[in-house]
Amino acid sequence: MGLSNYEQKPFDPITVKPNGKNRVAYFYDADVGNYAYGAGHPMKPHRIRMAHSLIMNYGLYKKMEIYRAKPATKQEMCQFHTDEYIDFLSRVTPDNLDMFQKESVKFNVGDDCPVFDGLYEFCGISGGGSMEGAARLNRGKCDVAINYAGGLHHAKKSEASGFCYLNDIVLGIIELLRYHPRVLYIDIDVHHGDGVEEAFYTTDRVMTCSFHKYGEFFPGTGELRDTGVGKGKNYAVNVPLRDGIDDATYKSIFEPVISKIMEWYQPSAIVLQCGGDSLSGDRLGCFNLSMRGHANCVNFCKNLGVPLMVLGGGGYTMRNVARTWSYETGILNNKLLDEDLPYNDYYEYFGPDYKLDVRPSNMYNANSPEYLDKILTQIFSNLEATKFAPSVQIQDVPRDMEIGEDDQEDTAEAMDTKGGSQLARDEAVEGVNEFYD
Repeated sequence: MGLSNYEQKPFDPITVKPNGKNRVAYFYDADVGNYAYGAGHPMKPHRIRMAHSLIMNYGLYKKMEIYRAKPATKQEMCQFHTDEYIDFLSRVTPDNLDMFQKESVKFNVGDDCPVFDGLYEFCGISGGGSMEGAARLNRGKCDVAINYAGGLHHAKKSEASGFCYLNDIVLGIIELLRYHPRVLYIDIDVHHGDGVEEAFYTTDRVMTCSFHKYGEFFPGTGELRDTGVGKGKNYAVNVPLRDGIDDATYKSIFEPVISKIMEWYQPSAIVLQCGGDSLSGDRLGCFNLSMRGHANCVNFCKNLGVPLMVLGGGGYTMRNVARTWSYETGILNNKLLDEDLPYNDYYEYFGPDYKLDVRPSNMYNANSPEYLDKILTQIFSNLEATKFAPSVQIQDVPRDMEIGEDDQEDTAEAMDTKGGSQLARDEAVEGVNEFYD
């Protein structure tokens, strides 16, 4: 099943199958590249702007609808996060950080998750894109929604973690649950999708499936035996992988696992987190995927024919993240991009070859066939215990009000993962300064 270093198998080239209908909604906010975590910090929102420039210069804007989402409001953020945590994010700045020393410790803000200028606005952009993408999928306005500013999967209900402050994925899934009985979340970031798994650990309405490096690696969670609790038992799937996994090996475990989940769980919507730190040569990653090996996962999910939300995530070698997300955007629009990069605003970043490709290295693949077979056997056995798709009591969804395309409906129904006080949820948030002193 897996392939050792001595048995390299060529990876089949990707072919795109045009689906009958394939309307893509792409969310981008031009301000996102202005935010900076600080000098020397590996997380660079600028890579989203680089990817966007490539996507535009490849002419993909002709194939999809492009939107700037309304930033998520406090009220929307508090559908998952606690009021006091969101209030803290909205008020803290680098200048007044001294006033918030106690809160900074409590909410895990500091080295990995620094306070930077515009932090709250950055969270709003990330959350707004994922929520609006989900809302458009719900209303049948598109088949695929893309938000590369999203995918921040480590953020918890009331604390920042792993460069993530607001969990836009959880907010997007809560929106999807208003219309969809079951949602599948897939995570191909090199790190475990712990924040999303934790949010839905006790429910059978969301199945989370994370492929990640496990063992002495951030965040240290996501072992094979973690499968959920209570009603959520067997609805969390973890695929712990070792260093150096290559395209063919990754495909040999990704496709069977997702196929089996689709068969047993029968989700009616999929959210795919496309963290670029699983690519070869990433600053913080330790996998050996080429651009095509990474994109194969996107292509496979697209061909399942289920409404699909595609999000960004990690990725710390900027030029490779930009290349890969552009290539994947092409695939989602049924177009294989030319390997010669078009001239773009960041052309000099892509030297010396100015090609689209991200190539694998000769890194040793520590994932033996026996190891991967053991994982597959265990996952299949856990899935058998789910007794096919759970029956979900579906109630009539109230009709959406006739409002502008970019307006968000109130998504307070869906999941009991809200941390907000009743007052904050029931009152309309009039202005940005609602909770200021």
